[in-house]
Amino acid sequence: MKTVKLTADTQKDLLDSLLKRSPNNYSEYEDVVAEIIKNVREKGDQAVFEYTKKFDKWEIGTDTIRVTEAEIEDAFGNIEQEFVEVIKRAAANIEDFHRKQLRNSWIDTKPDGSILGQRILPVAISGVYVPGGKAAYPSSLLMNVIPAKVAGVEKVIMTTPAGADGKVPAGTLVAARVAGVDEIYKVGGAQAIAAMAFGTESIPKVDKITGPGNIFVALAKKACFGYVSIDSIAGPSEILVIADETANPRYVAADLLSQAEHDELASAILITTDEKLAEAVKEQIEGFLQELSRTEIIRKSLDNYGYILLADSMGDAVEAANAIASEHLEILTKDPYAIMTKIRNAGAIFLGEYSSEPLGDYYAGPNHILPTNGTAKFFSPLGVDDFIKKTSIISYSKEALEKAHKDIELFAEKEGLTAHANSIKVRFPEA
Repeated sequence: MKTVKLTADTQKDLLDSLLKRSPNNYSEYEDVVAEIIKNVREKGDQAVFEYTKKFDKWEIGTDTIRVTEAEIEDAFGNIEQEFVEVIKRAAANIEDFHRKQLRNSWIDTKPDGSILGQRILPVAISGVYVPGGKAAYPSSLLMNVIPAKVAGVEKVIMTTPAGADGKVPAGTLVAARVAGVDEIYKVGGAQAIAAMAFGTESIPKVDKITGPGNIFVALAKKACFGYVSIDSIAGPSEILVIADETANPRYVAADLLSQAEHDELASAILITTDEKLAEAVKEQIEGFLQELSRTEIIRKSLDNYGYILLADSMGDAVEAANAIASEHLEILTKDPYAIMTKIRNAGAIFLGEYSSEPLGDYYAGPNHILPTNGTAKFFSPLGVDDFIKKTSIISYSKEALEKAHKDIELFAEKEGLTAHANSIKVRFPEA
């Protein structure tokens, strides 16, 4: 990890470096993705089958594209019962948290006969993409599906790539059943996103697509936005730790590495006011690297996007944290709650030495689908609101409209929209 003094210049250089990881900078793949989407849109299942054979190396067909009930039952027999119970407990925590986000439709009536309101309904059908490839993430599946189910989405379908043997990892299938997925299709990559966005003979068209994936999946979601809603264009994982002299360097090091192991583009940043802590953290990192399994990935991540920033004051540390707007922010200070009140931009905030980031990834309940690449300045974690749509309700009596009609007509006339004004005037010809 690079240790640098936190200044306006080093902060700008860091932000520039982190932004290079954004999926928006991978335009060289856009033509490939556009071609895949075009073919799936035009040829449906045929294109999906061809791309699956090409990229996933197995023969898929109408009879094998959908995961069967027997396959799900087999999955429960192929993983440890202890893990099944952990998935269930995590799912219960996630559901409990997201139920608190539910909102109700409302109506407001006034004495003059006007009625205003908002109707809240879930989207009809939602699609979730679950990565395969290098690793399967049942936790991410839970985080995507459970808020949709809590919101009341009637049908949730899932696409995920199968291995060359045509099988989906058992943990993925178990998590899908626990979360309440209705249909599972063995399709991955940009072709899966296109299939859900436009529909094929086998895969239904959805209203919303959520879930992480590689750069081809991310670009496909971006290209299909507008035909369907999406959650976000997620970038590589990030963690930022604010720590003072009271922090345990072993805990800090372990938490930084928890994100650096995701991939070579992940970022891990420590901002501290204590130089001794910074040196101790570096020593602890080297010790952990002798025993962890993904050492090569971690080293590349830390070499490219690992930083220790030495701040003159905790105020400077907070200012930098708000500028970076990290996906995950841990506060390991004497009074983390006081620091937390000054944080404006973060996907999720973890307070105190026993609230390490993996607690949020797997178990606590808040969603781990979080804004990345500085987008925490204007985006929020995935939640129930992402699976609902709001409709405004307007009803005026003659009495209510009569009080307002001249104001409306004047507004319309000032905008040059005489037909708008006329729509009101015809109701009050005597005025």
